[in-house]
Amino acid sequence: MGTKITLQVNGAAVTKEVEPGTLLVEFIREHLRLTGTHVGCDTSQCGACTVHLNGRAIKSCAMLAVQADGAQLTTIEGIAAANGELHPMQAAFKACHGLQCGFCTPGMVMSAIDLVQHHPHGTEQEIRHHLEGNLCRCTGYQNIVKAVQQGAAGMGV
Repeated sequence: MGTKITLQVNGAAVTKEVEPGTLLVEFIREHLRLTGTHVGCDTSQCGACTVHLNGRAIKSCAMLAVQADGAQLTTIEGIAAANGELHPMQAAFKACHGLQCGFCTPGMVMSAIDLVQHHPHGTEQEIRHHLEGNLCRCTGYQNIVKAVQQGAAGMGV
């Protein structure tokens, strides 16, 4: 028998029944069909599953969906403007070539937004430190750091 949960997902109220052991990342991808949140390692090491829960970046593979009951959840699909205009951080990742294969990018962008919101003037070293929990196997991080810096400026911080 499932458990009914209600939460705000990308600004919309959602009520669904889930099995008690359902991970939040499974709920997002399988129940809500929001597949921008990726499953990389299932051990909260890679950051591909990063989303915002009540305004903070979290790794959704390390949390049960029932624990998000009553919360506000934002996924990568929820950060662009309603007219489709990219969020300043997304635009910066594109402009700075802060991605290659793109697998880590949604989680990286969500972590970068959280970083900028809570530490708006991060140095290169601070940005690298904050993003340690997000693994990228393609870029070498140089352009990701540039993207975070440019994204911060675009976010007006």
